[in-house]
Amino acid sequence: MAGKLGIIALESARNAGEKINAILSGWRGGEDFLIPSECPRFGSGEGKGLIRESVRDRDLYILVDVCNPSVTYTMDGQPNRMSPDDHYQDLKRIIAATNGKAGRITVVMPFLYESRQHRRMVRESLDCALMLRELENMGVHDIITFDAHDPRVQNSIPLSGFEDVSPSLQFSQALLSEYKDLQIDSNHMMFISPDEGATQRVVFMASIFGVNIGMFYKRRDYAKIINGMNPIVAHDFCGESVSGKDVIIIDDMIASGGSMIDTATKLKDMGARRVFIFTTFGLFTHGFEKFDKAYEQGLFDRIFTTNLIHQKPELLEKPWYYSVDMNRYVAAIIDTLNKGNSLQEIIRPAQRIKEIIMEYKNRDLQE
Repeated sequence: MAGKLGIIALESARNAGEKINAILSGWRGGEDFLIPSECPRFGSGEGKGLIRESVRDRDLYILVDVCNPSVTYTMDGQPNRMSPDDHYQDLKRIIAATNGKAGRITVVMPFLYESRQHRRMVRESLDCALMLRELENMGVHDIITFDAHDPRVQNSIPLSGFEDVSPSLQFSQALLSEYKDLQIDSNHMMFISPDEGATQRVVFMASIFGVNIGMFYKRRDYAKIINGMNPIVAHDFCGESVSGKDVIIIDDMIASGGSMIDTATKLKDMGARRVFIFTTFGLFTHGFEKFDKAYEQGLFDRIFTTNLIHQKPELLEKPWYYSVDMNRYVAAIIDTLNKGNSLQEIIRPAQRIKEIIMEYKNRDLQE
């Protein structure tokens, strides 16, 4: 083992931390691994990190959700919602509060902070790489994230651990448990990439399911910038016919959702039978109205996202939404690392996905 296990869940990830601790406690004879901590604020908005018990020589896992807007603090007498920058500052405060006494520090950051600002195109900051270097300099041994927007950003910390975990197994289990009439072959199913950036995720899943892929190319107007981005002019499709097939769109996140709905609309116009959407992170930054309308119009059948980040309460009530529970998976990752074992089979579960597909097909034959 790497040392006595300890879990610190920042307020942004407190709910997940309690559930993960309960799972680990059940596996390890009832022991409690949660270490109490907080980041109180002064009236000016300044803060500090406090850890309420010793962490000397502990193998610490610090959980943070930088995309949780539900956490607030008071500044100058007014409530202030915490931004990703605020959550990241609190993470650094807690790391600093360990005073270098922990045996090893692993940061579990499901949504990688500033991961969409992962490369430099013009005269601009390179925020994600800067964050990784900063955590490395503070003594963080390993960083665990999920479905990083571009995992190549880990090249900025070549001497530190960086685990980019795929939730592909959990998505597969959710889809196959919810729908009993799927025909898993190239004549009836396709995986779709909404843009060139998601192609690697789609190729991985399609190769395991044994079906073909399609890809949309986003044509942008590079002469304009709207909300910090070049607007999309059109989605051009590359791939064979989707007519009569169940199609599964895979991407790392849904932000405003405009691009995802455009993709689903195109697929339905091309004759797709059913449209399912897998995205690791459901941000839904512009609310749910457009998704409600698209669902009513029959443009998609189900959206699957994980509970790795904060989920707005109204989202959980939507008839078109499926929440993929990842707490047990995160607990397994922490348990494996703490015992000094390899993560390879856990974070690249190709064989396990193949097994559940075979079980699904065999069940159909038996019925």
